[in-house]
Amino acid sequence: MSDARVVLPEPDADETGPYTHLGFAQAKPGCEDQVEALILGLVEPLRAEEGSIEFHVHRDRADRSQFVIYEVFRSKEDLEKHLAQPYVREFVQAIQPLVAGPLRQQFLRMASTLPAVR
Repeated sequence: MSDARVVLPEPDADETGPYTHLGFAQAKPGCEDQVEALILGLVEPLRAEEGSIEFHVHRDRADRSQFVIYEVFRSKEDLEKHLAQPYVREFVQAIQPLVAGPLRQQFLRMASTLPAVR
């Protein structure tokens, strides 16, 4: 769940792992299923992008209006390319009227090693 206006933090100089992003959204009451459908619509095209390692959509068990997206890219540059995709911009526009407040972002540094591709 990305917003093209987001300025991505630079990786640390000693960082060798992938570039990880969390996205958070809270659906407005009555819009939960629409939000889920929009986010799930990202799965296939995002996973097909070069540089995409993982993309998972989660819904809070206690508060079904809360969504968390976990996405991992090879690099900051790969995430920047993703943000520039037309379908991402369309998603951000489509979801805005369905969510309470802005989409929140968090960028993580991977502390563990990345397992080999299965």
